[in-house]
Amino acid sequence: MKQVMVVRTDLKMGKGKIAAQCCHGSIGSYKKSSKEKIRKWENEAYAKVVCKVQTVDELLALKRHADEKGLTNYLVVDAGRTQIPTSSVTVLAIGPDEDEIIDEVTGDLKLL
Repeated sequence: MKQVMVVRTDLKMGKGKIAAQCCHGSIGSYKKSSKEKIRKWENEAYAKVVCKVQTVDELLALKRHADEKGLTNYLVVDAGRTQIPTSSVTVLAIGPDEDEIIDEVTGDLKLL
């Protein structure tokens, strides 16, 4: 079991901003997950992975793929109070779910 956060690199967010956006995504997807998956993930040390894509189009394509696979996911849209414009899509969080299923969507991505 794991959770994956996919970050857009074209926004040139700072490290702290990326961390905050990943946290928003992690919590958002967690809150949408089934109790069964959450319990299993909690028993397996809360594995989290952070990957990257270059564009919003790539991120949205991954979201569509995750939706097709039935994976719980959460798209982070920034409020625009700091580094980036309002309504920028920054991160896609997927899971928690089985590694093999998430890997079908994110397995080819590079780590951040």
